Amino acid sequence: MTLALNKTTLKRERDQAKLYRKFLPSLELKRQQLQVAWRQSETELQEIRAEVRRISDDLESLYPLIGGSTIDVAEMDHWVRIAELTTKTENVVGTAVPVLGQLRLEVEPYSRLVMPFWVDSLVEALRQMIELRVRVDIAKRRTEALAVALRQVTQRVNLFDKVLIPRADENIRRILIFLSDQERAAVVRSKIAKTRQVS
Repeated sequence: MTLALNKTTLKRERDQAKLYRKFLPSLELKRQQLQVAWRQSETELQEIRAEVRRISDDLESLYPLIGGSTIDVAEMDHWVRIAELTTKTENVVGTAVPVLGQLRLEVEPYSRLVMPFWVDSLVEALRQMIELRVRVDIAKRRTEALAVALRQVTQRVNLFDKVLIPRADENIRRILIFLSDQERAAVVRSKIAKTRQVS
């Protein structure tokens, strides 16, 4: 689209540049807030993953006992299960992100007299692991949602800062040069016309 070099276009370009400059600081602030929220979410995710690794490492000491027992390993998956899980949505800097609402786990009843002594430790570790897996999933979804929002706001900030404002400034500069050249040419023409009238 060619730029009309006139006063109407000049006013429109100035208005647009003013509007872009007005919105840029609020977009930049939102970007910074989202970046902080994303970093916090990423840190929380890493902490939960570290806790998962710690419990996995603790469980390794039980592997020889499990292997040497007559307990069916496949049945262990059913010892602890999620009875209730709800997630809520939280607004973080204009972005809807999931948060854990309610998590209730059920432990399948077992006879402590019949089972080996280490089953209690195993059941507790399974309970913690399931809870942590749910928390990892929610933290991942939260971090991803914040990353997408951060990317979009950063793109908008870059669009305003690196494209729209410089383009409007360049258009204003071109129009002002053209209008001042036209004004100068009009003055020269009027002087030439006066000179011709005098002679």
